Parts: sequence; structure tokens; C-alpha cells
Amino acid sequence: MRFLTLTTSVVMPFTAAAQTSAQVAPGVSFAASDVIEVAVFAGIMGAAFLSAIWLIRQRARIAAENLELRARVAELSGALGRSEALLNLKDQRAVVWGGGADKPAIVGDLPPGCGAPDERSAFLAFGRWMMPRAASALDRALANLRDEGENFDLTIETRSGTLLEAQGRKSAQHTVLRFISLAGVREEHARMQVEQENLLSERRTVLGLLDSLDMPFWLRDKAGQLAWVNRAFTGAVDAPSGDAVLREQLEFLPMSAREEITSRHREANEVFRQSLSAVVRGERRVFAITDYAGAHGSAGIASDVSEVETIRREFESTVQSHSDTLDQLTTAVAIFDENQKLRFFNQSFQKLWDLDTPFLESAPDNALLLDRLRSEGTLAEQPEWRRWKQELLSAYRSMKPEEHWWHLPDGRTIRVIANPQPKGGVTWVFENLTEKFDLESRYNAAMRVQGETLDNLTEGVAVFGPDGRLRLSNPAFQRLWSLPDTLIASGAHIADIRTVCDPLAKESPWRSFVASVTGFDDERRSQHGQVELSNGSVLSHATIPLPNGQVMITFVDMTDSVNVERALKEKNDALQKADKLKNDFVQHVSYELRSPLTNIIGFTELLNIQDTGSLNQRQREYVDHIGSSSSVLLTVVNDILDLATVDAGIMELEIGEVRVGDMVEAAAGLISERLREHQIRLDVQMDDAALVFHADENRVRQVLFNLLSNAANYAPEHSIIRLVARQYDDAVEFSVHDDGPGMAPDVLETIFRRFEPHVNGGRRRGAGLGLSIVKSFVELHGGSVHIDTGEGRGTTVTCRFPSAPTQARVAAE
Repeated sequence: MRFLTLTTSVVMPFTAAAQTSAQVAPGVSFAASDVIEVAVFAGIMGAAFLSAIWLIRQRARIAAENLELRARVAELSGALGRSEALLNLKDQRAVVWGGGADKPAIVGDLPPGCGAPDERSAFLAFGRWMMPRAASALDRALANLRDEGENFDLTIETRSGTLLEAQGRKSAQHTVLRFISLAGVREEHARMQVEQENLLSERRTVLGLLDSLDMPFWLRDKAGQLAWVNRAFTGAVDAPSGDAVLREQLEFLPMSAREEITSRHREANEVFRQSLSAVVRGERRVFAITDYAGAHGSAGIASDVSEVETIRREFESTVQSHSDTLDQLTTAVAIFDENQKLRFFNQSFQKLWDLDTPFLESAPDNALLLDRLRSEGTLAEQPEWRRWKQELLSAYRSMKPEEHWWHLPDGRTIRVIANPQPKGGVTWVFENLTEKFDLESRYNAAMRVQGETLDNLTEGVAVFGPDGRLRLSNPAFQRLWSLPDTLIASGAHIADIRTVCDPLAKESPWRSFVASVTGFDDERRSQHGQVELSNGSVLSHATIPLPNGQVMITFVDMTDSVNVERALKEKNDALQKADKLKNDFVQHVSYELRSPLTNIIGFTELLNIQDTGSLNQRQREYVDHIGSSSSVLLTVVNDILDLATVDAGIMELEIGEVRVGDMVEAAAGLISERLREHQIRLDVQMDDAALVFHADENRVRQVLFNLLSNAANYAPEHSIIRLVARQYDDAVEFSVHDDGPGMAPDVLETIFRRFEPHVNGGRRRGAGLGLSIVKSFVELHGGSVHIDTGEGRGTTVTCRFPSAPTQARVAAE
């Protein structure tokens, strides 16, 4: 292009000059083609001339550059030779990367025993022949060298244990990695440097691991001061950082624990292992302390075993509870370990086989135990004892429970269950089913008897389940309610039975029966009642809840009983009316008799007075007889009124202080005339009596008068009646004894009945109210009456009154 441009610049002036010449000399005749040829020729010649000049200059320049390049090549060849000589030194190998080349060049050789491969690809795979840590460090340093231009010097350890020095350098166009084999002092220094780096790396790793633990860890120097702690230790002492812990020497173990650790190290120089308690974050915890003391310090770690201790205690408690529970079972249990040694047995096991405790506590072998049971005749003799025992002990190699049945010579049947344990032992369970089989037999017999009993009962019985279905019934139930056979079959619903039974009853109770059977009441109660059927029958029914949600309904035909009850009720009503009429009549007559008797007694006394006129002897005897008879009749009327008052429950006692001596003297004065009449002496003994006690004085005096009157009636003439008063802790006792003929047993049984007088050798026949009044008045005070009598030993009536009755009590009927 350059040549064409130059030619064009040379030819163009000549062409222009030719055209000008043609215009200036019009008179000269040139053809246009001639002018063009001349111009072209002139241009070509000029271009050739100029090209020759340019070529001459260019050649001179190229020759000078060639000389310069030859010198440079010679210089570079010398440098390359020197470089190759340097790179090819013994025990060195270099990897060179060019400016834009990814595939490096490798020059030099390393010693054969260093572990570095000669093959190129294998050599560049540093991880295959270098230690992992060295290969990782070299890869990081090489990446920084190529990317950032950071030079490095590393000590590399091969897998064969050889140390190499790796140098990384980078120039403008090349990156060089050189491996140099070390020897002598340099190798020793490099090895120590590698070991130091390994130790530092391991220390950082270990400290990092310890720092991440949730267990407090510490290091101490020779003086026992903290040199390093982890985060868990810092948290345990509530410090902001580990430096604060070291600066202030904060401890989480108490002083006593630290002193114990120090003394243990000082005395025995051994590892301290013990569980200690410490307060951490306001809570007392238990730590398992492990502390090791070396020549230049000590290190310790604390593991929180509070939960472990809690679980251990709970486990021990559970095991103990398990043992106690098994020991209380009636089922015999024995546990053998993986060596077939007895490790546990309960009392039932010992009682079942009647073995002595020392033998069982000696942990006998299972086979030995079986042999002993056989020798003592406890186990039944087997045709092939050895094979039978081996089959039984195969449970130790089994994975599933096994069951056996032993029929012992004494008639017992034992169910034996061998349950293998995960650790290789076996738990043997011996269940004595002799009673169970016996109970089942008796239960079946009882069920048959029960069925026969129910079928022959006159009482109707029906049992319904919680679903309202009939479970059980007897023929009496069907007969009482006239039920068809379809409704007494098992499974019949109570609603269907109700539909049939409702029309048969005047007021049907089946609605409440349905509610009791199918209801959901929280509290199930028994119900009782009666129902009258349309045919006149009366049924007594009872609804009784049974276990498992069942309900039993019973029906009893009470028709005859109800009829009898109605008759008895009518008779009782009539008797009550008659008794009321009798009481009313007695009270009315008694009150009506009292006034005339009082008048008669009064007029009799007036007739005995001289002022009213004189009477002859016979008239005076008649008047005396009228007076005595009227007095007796008045006494009878008063007794009847008192008993009527007691029966009506309206008698009230006037409790007050009673002087025993005065009251006894008054009662004795009332009976003295009759005693003198028959020459009977009254012996009163009050040496052991109290001076006073609380009672109704009039009623007590009336009791003593009746007792003395009764004794005077039966005591022989010229005999002695003894009245004894005694004091006890809570009672006062009066006893009256006479030497009469005594009472026969049949008389004694009716002695307290009213209006039943018994002569039995007495001087006079009374109304039969004396002892009845005595019993009523004594019991009204809360006391008691006792009669001791018999032929040849007279009669003693003893009345005991409480020393201080708290309230007036209604007399006994």
C-alpha cells in the first residue's frame, strides 16, 4: 500500500503537466493517447526511483536491528544457561508458571527418599505426597502468591517424614515455586519449626474444643493461679470475659474443695476424681471434678452431674421399689444373670420351693438349683433329666419368652415363664395355679348351683346389661309378669319387656326400671318399692346396681304378706284404740275415784274424833276397817295415775339434792306400823352411803317404800329386813333383802308386769303395781333394777341411781 501510494503521488504530477502542455501549445498536434503514455512512463520511472531509495534505507535499518537482536539473543542465551544451571542444582525442584500459561514447567530433581514423585501430574498433586496440613498450607500460600503476589517461605513435611523448604516468588512474567531439600542443622531447625506449628495448631484446636464445651475447664500455673478458662467457666462465675476471670482470679468451686484438691495432689500426686457441690447461678449443683497436676501446673474439668445424680438416685429408688414390689407379690420371681447366677429372689420364691436363705443368697447356678430341687423331691422326676434340663436352660439363648407347666409331686400345678433379658439373663416367674384351677372348678360348680337356685326361686330375678339387654332371668320372673318365651331369652331388650308389662300393673314401675338400666346417672343407687297388678297380686320390687354397669331387678310376690299386714294393721289400729280407751278410762276412773276416797277417809277420821260422838267397839272397828281399806284403795289409785303419767311420757322429775339419811328414815317411818304388827325388825346400813345425791326425792322415797312394803309382805315374822345404801363412783345403790320364800323362775319373768299379783306365800294380795312403779321410776332416773332370789336364800332387790342424772328420761315401757 505504501508503494502504491508513493507511485500515485509520483504519476499524478506528470499527468497534470501533460494536460497543461496540451493546453498551452495548441498549435502543436499531439494525440491524447501519446500524452497519456508519456505521463504513465514518467510516473513509473519516478516510482521506481523512489522505491529504490526506500529499499536501500530499509535494508540498512534492518541490518542494524539484526545486529542488536543477535547481541540480545546471545545475552539471553547466557542468562538462560545460567538459570538452567541454577535450576538444575542438586536437591532442588522448581515449578514455573508463565505470564498467561496455566500449565507450569517443572525443572530440577529432589532426593529419591524425600517422597516427592518424579512424574509431573503426580508431583503437582501436592495432597498425595505431602502431609494434609502442609498441603493445605501450601495451596493457600500458592493461591495468594498467584493472585496477590505475596511471596512465602514454608517448611513442608512429606508423607515419608522428609522436610522440604518451599519458596514462592513472583516476577512480572513468571510465578516460581521452588522446593529445596533440607539437611543438617537446617533440617533439624525446620523439623522443630514444624513440630512447633503442629503443637500450636493442636493447642489451638484443643483450646477451641475446650472453649466450646459446656463444662467448666481451667488451667493453672505452678503457683496454682488460673492461667486459662473456657466460656463455661466464665459463665459459671458470672464474669464478663475470660480475661476478667484471670485478672480477678474468680473461682466457682468453694475454698474447701480447692484445698482438698491441692492437698490430694501434694500428698499423692495423683489425678483427683470426686463429686463436689458448688453454687452456680444461685443454684446448688453437683459436679464431677477431674483435676490433673503436672510439673508446670494443673488442669481441671467439671462436669455437671446433678441430673445424673438425680437420675441415679431415682434409678436406685426405682430398683429398690421394684425389688420391694416383687417381694410383696404372691407370685414367685427369680432373676438370673447372663452367667446363670441367681441375683434376685422374692419371698414367694423362697416359700414356694422351701429353700433356706443362705443357699439362695450364695447366688447358686440355675442348673444347681434345679438339681437341688430334684434331689429334695420337689420337682417331678423326668424320664430324661439331662435333656429336660438342657431344654429348660435353653431360655438363656432364646429371644422370646417361653412357657412351661410343672406338675409337682405334692399335687401343685406351676406355670413357669422364662423371660429373657436384653443383657443375657432370664427372669423366671413361677405362678402357682393350683388354687386358680380349684377356684375355677368351684366357680363352675357354684354357677351350676346358682343356676339351679335361681330357677327354683319363688322370687323373680332379671339381670340387664348397660345396653338394656337381658342377661339372666329365672322362671319366676316370667311367671309373675306372664311373659312370652321370646322376651325371656338372653338379648331381649328392656323396652320390649316394658311394653308387655305396663298394661299388667295399675301404676307401672317399668319406666323407672328402664331409666335405671339405660341411664347415665353418676351415682347408681338401689331402689325399692311395691306394685299392684291388675289381677290383685302385689309385687315387691328392688333395683340393685351390679358391677360392669349391670342392673338386677327382683320381684317378690307379697300378696299374702300384704293381706296379712293389712289384717294386722287393722287389728293394731283396733288395739291402739282399745288401749287409748283403756288409758282414758283408767285416768277418768282414777280421778273420779280419788275425790270420793278422799271424802271417805276424811269422814272416817272425823268419826274417830270424840267431838263427833261416841262409837261402840264394833262401830269403831268398822270405821278403822273403812279407813284402812280406803287408804289402800287411794294408794292403788295413785299408783295407777303415776303409771298412766309415765306411759303418756309426760312425767317430769324434780331433780334436787336428796339427803340419803333423811329419805331412808322417812321411808322406814311409813312402813314401821306394819313391821311392828308382825314383829319384823328393819336393819338399816348406811356406813358406805353418800350423804347426798341428786334425784327426785319423792319418787326415790316412793321406790324405797314399795320395796320395804313388798319385803314386809313376804318376810316371816320375827325376821329381819335389811336396807343397805352404798356409794359408788358414779352411782348410789339401795338394796332391800328379806328372808321370804323367794321367787320361782316363772314368777321372776313376770314380776314387773302390771296387774299380775303373786301371793307366793305373802300375807296380802296387792294390785301388782309395786315393782312396776319401782322399775319405771328407777329407769326414769337413768338407773337399773336387779333382783336376786331363790329358794332358801330370800329375795334381794337392788336399785341403782346415777349420782347426778343429767336429764329426766322417759320411763321404760
